Amino acid sequence: MISLGCAKNLVDGEVMLGHLARAGARITADAADADVIVVNTCGFIDDAKRESIEAILEVAGGKRRGRVRRLIVAGCMAQAYARELAAEIPEIDTFVGLDELERVVEAVRGELPGHLPDQSGALRLYDHLHPRIVSTAGYAYLKVAEGCDNPCSFCHIPAMRGRFRSRPQDDLVAEARGLEGQGVRELILIAQDTTRYGEDLGLRRGGLRQLVTRLLDETSLPWIRFLYAYPATLDEGLLELMAANPRFLAYLDIPLQHCNRGVLKAMRRGGDGDSYLGLIGRARAGVPSLTLRTTMIVGFPGEGEPEFEELLDFVAAARFDHLGVFCYSWQEENPGAALGDPVSPEVKAERRDRLLAVQQGISLEHNRALVGRAMPAIVAGPLPEMELLTEGRLQRQAPEIDGRLLINDGTAPPGSLVEVEITDAHPYDVVGRLVAVTDCPRPRAVPTLPVRV
Repeated sequence: MISLGCAKNLVDGEVMLGHLARAGARITADAADADVIVVNTCGFIDDAKRESIEAILEVAGGKRRGRVRRLIVAGCMAQAYARELAAEIPEIDTFVGLDELERVVEAVRGELPGHLPDQSGALRLYDHLHPRIVSTAGYAYLKVAEGCDNPCSFCHIPAMRGRFRSRPQDDLVAEARGLEGQGVRELILIAQDTTRYGEDLGLRRGGLRQLVTRLLDETSLPWIRFLYAYPATLDEGLLELMAANPRFLAYLDIPLQHCNRGVLKAMRRGGDGDSYLGLIGRARAGVPSLTLRTTMIVGFPGEGEPEFEELLDFVAAARFDHLGVFCYSWQEENPGAALGDPVSPEVKAERRDRLLAVQQGISLEHNRALVGRAMPAIVAGPLPEMELLTEGRLQRQAPEIDGRLLINDGTAPPGSLVEVEITDAHPYDVVGRLVAVTDCPRPRAVPTLPVRV
C-alpha cells in the first residue's frame, strides 16, 4: 500500500490493511514483491493531487511492464474523482471509496472490476470492531470523528468526507485500550475539526475534554495529545486539563491560516490577529510549558503586500514553536473558487519563504533554550539517512509535522520512552544524548507492517 496525505487517510489505510490481513493476504512494504498495489490517495490541494497521480502512474507503468497484476485506487481522490481517473488511466482496475474500506478485500481479489464508489459524499463511521494494522512505531492515531461542517472557502474536504459525525466515546475508549494492548505508548486524537468532537452527540463544547478525561482514567497510555484545534471551537477547559495532568501533553496545534480580518473573512473564518493573540496569551498563561503550532496560507485572494506584512508582524509577535506555511491552491471544487487566483505563484513562493525565514529564527531561539535540559522523548528508530544516529521526538514534537530529536549517544528500541539531555539545537531539529530508558515497548499482539508514505 502506498498511503499519501494526512494522518486521517493513514488510519483508513490501516483499516484496509487490517481487513486484508484478516482475509489472509500477504502484505509487503516492497512494491517489487507485490502483485497488487493499493494507492491510498489525497485530494486536498493541487500538490497532493499531483503526488497521488504520480504514484498511480508509477504503479500503472509497472502494470504495463507485467510487474504488477492489479492496481487499486482508494482515498479522497477515489471518492471525488473516480470517473475522471478511470477515463484517463485505464490501468486502474477498480476504486475503493471512503465508505467501503472493507471492500478492499474484494478489490484485491479481482472481484470488483471497474467499480466506482458513490461520489455524493461519505456517510459512514468506522468503529473499533473493524480490524486495523498500525503502521507506526510507538504511537498511533485515533480518529475521533469524520467529515467537517466548517465552510472554509479554500477547502473541499466536506464535499468528499461528508458532514461532521463523532464516534461514540465507548467505542473510542475501546479502540484506545486495544491500541495500548498492542504496545502503543502515544495516542494522537485526530479529526478534521477535533475540537468540535461530540457536538453532534449532544455534548456541546465539552465533548473533547470529556473524551480525554475518560482516556486518562480508563487507560494507562503515557502520552495523549490531540491535533487540529479550530480556534472558534476550542474549549479552554482542555488547557486546564493539560496543566493538571502531564499525560495529556502540553501541545496545541491550532491552524489559524491568517491574521488579517479581510483575508479571514474571504476564507469564511472568524477571528483576527488581536483575538488570536489574546487566545495565545491565555493558553500560555494557563499552561506555561505549552508548545504551540499553527499553519498559515499565503497568497489567498485579497492578500496584498499590506496584508502579508501584517501576517509577518503577527508571527513575530506570537512566537509559535512550530509553523507550517502553504501557498494557496486554487481548485474549482473549492467553495471560494469564484474568488479566483490573483496572486502569482512566484509571489506566493516568495511570501512563503519570507514567512518561514521569520519563523526559523524564532524556532531556533526556542530550541536553543532547551540545551542542557533533560527531557522525555519517544524513540522512532535508526535515522533513515544515517543509521548510526537514532531518531526520536520530544513531547513538543508531533510526528511528521514538526522537527526531530537526533540521538547521537545511546539507543533504545523503537517505541521506547526515554529521557534525553539536549546538547545542540537547529531551527527544526534538536540533538541529544540518551540519559535513561523509562519505558520499553511491550511486544505487540499484532505486528507492525510498514506502509510506504
